[in-house]
Amino acid sequence: MSETTSAIKHVASPLARQTLLDGDLTTPVAGKKPIRVLPWLQVVKIGGRSIMDRGSDAILPIVAELRALLPEHRMLILTGAGVRARHLYSVGLDLGLPVGSLQPLAASEAGQNGHILALLLAPDGVSYVEHSTIASQLAIHLSAARAVVGSAFPPYHHHEFPTARIPPHRADAGAFLVADALGAAGLTIVEDVDGVYSADPNGPTGTEATFLPEISSADLGRQEGTLPFDRALLEIMDNARHIERVQVVNGRVPGRLTAALRGEHVGTIVHTGARQA
Repeated sequence: MSETTSAIKHVASPLARQTLLDGDLTTPVAGKKPIRVLPWLQVVKIGGRSIMDRGSDAILPIVAELRALLPEHRMLILTGAGVRARHLYSVGLDLGLPVGSLQPLAASEAGQNGHILALLLAPDGVSYVEHSTIASQLAIHLSAARAVVGSAFPPYHHHEFPTARIPPHRADAGAFLVADALGAAGLTIVEDVDGVYSADPNGPTGTEATFLPEISSADLGRQEGTLPFDRALLEIMDNARHIERVQVVNGRVPGRLTAALRGEHVGTIVHTGARQA
């Protein structure tokens, strides 16, 4: 007959007797900078309304530029939503749908844009992958191909923060969250403007807009007005762990994306709250 014991086995842990809600207690244990999972990865976010909605005149040159970059970089290409998402927002708001229901509707359009881009790059072995694949199998896909395409929308869905009627975390925020979580080499946001301005260059006061070649996310957050990316991104940048800067470039100008991935300053560089270890 086997002997049994009622002795309690303890697993040694510095967090065993601490509340995980007290930052002063957890910081000595969890405050170290996490490892970079994919430090060679370049994340490129392609605008939905600014690029994908413009049709072949805007999409095909970007596809050609991405194709030419494949030998130089391994890339995660993420697409945003465009005008169809705005139509979905309008219908959903009219029906009284909550913000958590609007988020996956808009995300579906970002995914459609991703499928379009991936099909155009399919001859080069590039394919579209879902969020779950990016989270758990991205490395093996990038060992088989130089790039993959996905949706830039974060998969918050019904867990989206109910702080506004329109989902605050959209494609730009989602692209940054992925890039920072993976410890990527960089994030480049491709839009249809040269970068960030003090005011909307296409708005009624566009003639007064001043180009900002370089600025911090903290300083940008203190400015009012339209930005070429989600304003929610600024708060996320302040809490970044890996990505120290993001460059916003004009995808309608040939060569800008190529130069940005090569480390050149060709748009607006936004510095985040991340610090080198």
